[in-house]
Amino acid sequence: MIVSLFRILIVFFFLFPFVLNGQEKEQQRFTILGLGDSITEGGENFQSYLFPLWEKLFTAGYRFDFIGPRASKCRIGTLNHAGFSGKNVEYLDAGIDSIYSKYPADIVLLHAGHNHFDTEKPVPGMIAAYESIIRKIHKTNPDAKILIAQVIPSGKLPKYSYIPELNREITTLVKRINNKNVILVDQSEDFDWKQYTIADMVHPNPAGADKMAGVWFQALQKTLAPSGQVFRPQIVTYKKLGADELKLHIFEPTGMKKKDRCPAIVYFFGGGWTLGTPLQFYRECAYYASKGMVAVAVEYRISWLHQSTPFDSFDDAKDAIRWLRENAATYHIDPGMIAAAGASAGGHLAAATGTIKDGAADHADVGYRPDLLILYYAVVDNSGKGYGSPKMKSRYQTISPLHNITADTPPVLFILGTKDHLVPIETAHEFERKLYDKGVDCELHLFEGAGHPIFYYAKELTDDFYKIRDITDHFLYKYHYLNTYTNP
Repeated sequence: MIVSLFRILIVFFFLFPFVLNGQEKEQQRFTILGLGDSITEGGENFQSYLFPLWEKLFTAGYRFDFIGPRASKCRIGTLNHAGFSGKNVEYLDAGIDSIYSKYPADIVLLHAGHNHFDTEKPVPGMIAAYESIIRKIHKTNPDAKILIAQVIPSGKLPKYSYIPELNREITTLVKRINNKNVILVDQSEDFDWKQYTIADMVHPNPAGADKMAGVWFQALQKTLAPSGQVFRPQIVTYKKLGADELKLHIFEPTGMKKKDRCPAIVYFFGGGWTLGTPLQFYRECAYYASKGMVAVAVEYRISWLHQSTPFDSFDDAKDAIRWLRENAATYHIDPGMIAAAGASAGGHLAAATGTIKDGAADHADVGYRPDLLILYYAVVDNSGKGYGSPKMKSRYQTISPLHNITADTPPVLFILGTKDHLVPIETAHEFERKLYDKGVDCELHLFEGAGHPIFYYAKELTDDFYKIRDITDHFLYKYHYLNTYTNP
C-alpha cells in the first residue's frame, strides 16, 4: 500500500506543475528544429511560420527553444532553424548528420518539397531522401519526434505539378514506417495558394505563415504533455493607424462583478523601441490577475514592423493609458490606481508617461500619467550622456524621464543590475536623487553582477525573475495595489 502511494505521488509530481518556495515548477523544456527550405527560413518579402508558431506555443504556456545552425529575423530578434533557401530535400539528407549531431532537437518539423522541376520526375528520389533523413535522426536519437509535412501547394506551374504526387507518397511513407515518433502533418489541406502566398505563388504571406503555424501547433499539442499554464487574455484594439491596429492584451481577475473596480498594472515590453512583443509580460499579467489586479500588456509601434521612432512609441504608450482610463468601467479598472511598468525601452516608456507633461489639449480631460511606476532596468536618460538614437538625444528634453521629473511624478520602483551596460548605476542614483528632491518616493534595488536584461523572458527563468517579482509584490502592497503580501 505504501509503495503504491509512493508511485502515485511520483507520477503526480512529474506530470503536473506545482509550487515550491513560490516558484512554479513547469513541464520539462524541449527543443524544436525547423528543417526545410526557404518556407522554413523566411525571406525579405515573406514570413516563415516560425514566429507565429513561437507565439502560439508561448501563449499555450510551453517552455521550449527553437534551435538550428541558421537564424531568421522576427519581431523578437531572431529564431534559429535549419531552413536553407533554394535547397531541396536531397540537400537536407546530405547534411542532416552534421546538423542533427550539433542540434539534437527533441522535435523536428520537416517541410521540404520544393526546388525541383516536374520534368525531373523527382518524387521517388525525394521519398528516398525523406526516409534517409528519418533513419539518420533516429539513429542518433530514437525518441526524437519527427513531424513530416505534406507540403503546401503552389501556383507556380508546371514547375511544381509534382507536389500532389509527392504528398500522396509522403502519406504512404509514414504509414509504411509505422513509427509512433514519425507523425504525418497535412500542411496541404485547405492551403489555397491564391489566398495564402505572395506574388510568386510559392512563399507564404503573413496569413499563410500563420495558417502553417496553426497546423504545426495542433499537431504538436497532440504529442506534448499539457503545459503548466495557458494564457487567455482579451485582445482589444486601442488605436488604429490606417490599416494597422495596435492591441491591448488584458488579463482580468476571475469572478469579477459588474461594479467591481480593481487596481491595474500596464506593461510595456523591451527591445530598444525596435523589437519586442506584448507576450514578454504574459507571465506577470497572469500572476497579477490572479492576485486581484487587472493586468495589461501593451502593443506599441516598433521600428522593425512600423518604421517608427521612439517618439511614436511614446505616443502609443500615452494613448494606451488614456484608452484604459476612458474604458475603465468596462474592464473593472480603478482609473485612479494605474501602475505603469516596463523593461528597458519599455521601462523608458513607462517612466516617460509618469514624468513628461501632457501637452495634448484634446485629451486634457483624460490624462495618461500613471499613479505608480515600476521600472526594470529602464532607460531613463536620453541625453547625450545617456542611451538613445541621435534624434532622441537632440530632443531629449521632450522624451527623457530623467530631465522631466516633477513633484507630480508618481512613486517609483527602480530595479537595475550593477553590470548593466546601457544604464549606469550613476544614472539610477541621479534619477533617485532627483525624485527625492521633488518629494517623490523611490525604491532603488540593485542586483549585484546582473546585466541588461536581468533575465530573459523567452529562456529558462532564473532566481532573479522571482526576486524581481517579490520586490514588485512588496511595492504594490505598500501602495495598496495588492491586499496581501507574504515575504518568502
